[in-house]
Amino acid sequence: MTSQHPPRHGGQMSDRPTRAPDRRRSGDALPGSNQAGPTLDRYGADVLAGDWRAPRGGRARPVPAEPGLVVEDAQTGFCGAVVRVETAGGMIVVHLEDRRGRLRGFPLGPGFLLEGESVVLTRPTPPDAAALAAARLAATRTASGSRAVPHAPARVARASRILVEGRHDAELIEQVWGDDLRIEGVVVEPLGGIDDLEEILRHWAPTRTRRLGVLVDHLVPGSKEERIVTRCRALRPYAEHVCIVGHPYVDVWQAVRPARLGWTAWPDIPMGRPWKESVLAHLGWPNRTQADVALGWRRILKTVRSYVDLEPTLSGAVEQLIDFVTEPTQDANDGC
Repeated sequence: MTSQHPPRHGGQMSDRPTRAPDRRRSGDALPGSNQAGPTLDRYGADVLAGDWRAPRGGRARPVPAEPGLVVEDAQTGFCGAVVRVETAGGMIVVHLEDRRGRLRGFPLGPGFLLEGESVVLTRPTPPDAAALAAARLAATRTASGSRAVPHAPARVARASRILVEGRHDAELIEQVWGDDLRIEGVVVEPLGGIDDLEEILRHWAPTRTRRLGVLVDHLVPGSKEERIVTRCRALRPYAEHVCIVGHPYVDVWQAVRPARLGWTAWPDIPMGRPWKESVLAHLGWPNRTQADVALGWRRILKTVRSYVDLEPTLSGAVEQLIDFVTEPTQDANDGC
């Protein structure tokens, strides 16, 4: 039977059958059935409702964008640590720094991943009065715990020096004691290796006014390092003008508290395997080239905020060396 409705827009009558509208409500029983039919949603949910940038599987949870928090931008894949949150161009922007030191800004809000979970970054909560007081106190101290001297110019370098076994040792000491060393006028130099220490002492020829402090890696009983240090401590006529101390770690990396890397202890690397590369492999970081090692050390070094992030064995040794080379007078046999 054809429709008896008048044509629209003055057109011809249609021979096409017209279906009666389905007036069943969602959940009504299907014809011929005593069970309710499925709930029908002809248009679906509002696609713009909620966090449309979040991965499927649940709403994103809010997380304060605290400095140091490592997140990933879900759209670009850029992964980095939160550096700061600021208002720029009428919007709130969070700045992230990746492991290569590159900075990028993103609108604060949804669209980030934290350990694979979708999150909405929010403004960090303002510090309370106690936190502000602690921050002000920290500002009066250097990373080594010494009293800070604001705007103090660096002192002209002393003739006395501190020698360490490698560049990483020197960088770690600069990270924590740099302010103190500049005020005291102390220069830290890498000596390259402990095997040539006796020859270096003879060439340097330390005196009462030109003292030498030496930091030695892996200074433990029965080691090659102990035999060399014992011989150098007895070297005349320089012994009383030289202070040689050390730490027990295979490498200065181990002087960083393992908790800074999320460990309870540094991994035990079997003898014969490359130590630094194996440590980086345990961290899941690139470890095949010297560039990988250098980048890994930079990442470890960035976790060190002050002397509290170092083992006391290293901190005590460095403080002893600084005291030795900055003492105004030295009595005979005061060497270490």
